[in-house]
Amino acid sequence: MKRIDKKADVVIVGGGVNGCSLAYQLAKRNLKVVLCEKSFLCSGSTGRCGAGIRQQWSTRENAELAINSIKIFEKLEKELGQDIGLRQGGYLIIVHDEADMKQANKNVAMQKSLGLDVSILTPDEILNIVPILDIKGMHAVGATFCPTDGHVDPFKTTYAYAHEAISHGAKLYKFTEVQGIKKNNGKIDSVQTSNGKITTDLVINAAGAWSKQIAEMIDVKLPNKPFRKEILVTERVKPVFEAMVISFKDGIYFSQQEEGQILGGIPIPNEKPGYFTVPTFDFLHHMSKTLVRYAPALKYVNVIRQWTGYYDITPDARPIIGEVERVKGFIQCNGFSGHGFMLSPMVTKILTEYIVDGKTPQILNSLNLSRFKGKKITREVSVVG
Repeated sequence: MKRIDKKADVVIVGGGVNGCSLAYQLAKRNLKVVLCEKSFLCSGSTGRCGAGIRQQWSTRENAELAINSIKIFEKLEKELGQDIGLRQGGYLIIVHDEADMKQANKNVAMQKSLGLDVSILTPDEILNIVPILDIKGMHAVGATFCPTDGHVDPFKTTYAYAHEAISHGAKLYKFTEVQGIKKNNGKIDSVQTSNGKITTDLVINAAGAWSKQIAEMIDVKLPNKPFRKEILVTERVKPVFEAMVISFKDGIYFSQQEEGQILGGIPIPNEKPGYFTVPTFDFLHHMSKTLVRYAPALKYVNVIRQWTGYYDITPDARPIIGEVERVKGFIQCNGFSGHGFMLSPMVTKILTEYIVDGKTPQILNSLNLSRFKGKKITREVSVVG
């Protein structure tokens, strides 16, 4: 059995990008940090995502988090001293009809008020960005485009955070499952793991699609539901476009990787919540058919792999962050609904400043778990699936 620290200032549950970023930032602020991951780093949603980062949202909270996250991503290679694979080729979001255009105009107005460089394109201008698209096949009447959106490598980023966290004294325990959390007089008291007990007064629940089970250990109810999501990747082809193409109506997203592969996903027809892991032919057929409708030139490109991951979905498709009301020291960092990687830099910065400095920005109140208790919630509509 591996030796594990018996006491920590904070225990982080989950070794994805959010957990490792928090470990780095908190250790850098001189806290004694222990991170517990039941498998290996990046084994959950982080290592199975589409690697996109975008700032085009319908809710102000998500837009603010994303805009500030990209500012951090742009400086992260220098800060961590490692390549994170940042590529800013933009996001091209297809607009299909009058209702889509009304929402797009509303979104763009809000995004521009936050200082974002974003614009609405005509069908002809779409082809200047991604020339292989079929305007008629997509049923496109326009698009929105932000040139500073793009891609970041989730593996390189997470391991860069982990490396720097360790260098600042954090302990990252892989294959160490959290089996229980205890409280005393309404406060966090300790964490029981598969490799021993850790006394602490602060736990951060960054367990992704398994966050609900972690919360249940201490009688906290999260509304999150896990949904299987699938992605495919093709053989390498000649580079022809840099932007991520996405449609909220059709649910498709796809981009060309730096090495030439086409990578993308689409919601599985009639998918239900649950921990399903087996890839499906339904996805492969639906994705291939829709992709070719959008880009007929890809018809004869070979698919070489497909895989599954999870979206940790909340009722309003916005994350749950911050301390819960009933248990002092129990902090949530989950419910990202498929967008945890792209929002992680700013979310973890906010949580670090809350823990260390006591800062409580309005966004922590807006995205707290308490918002689901009889309050009117604003749903994020700029999501696929």
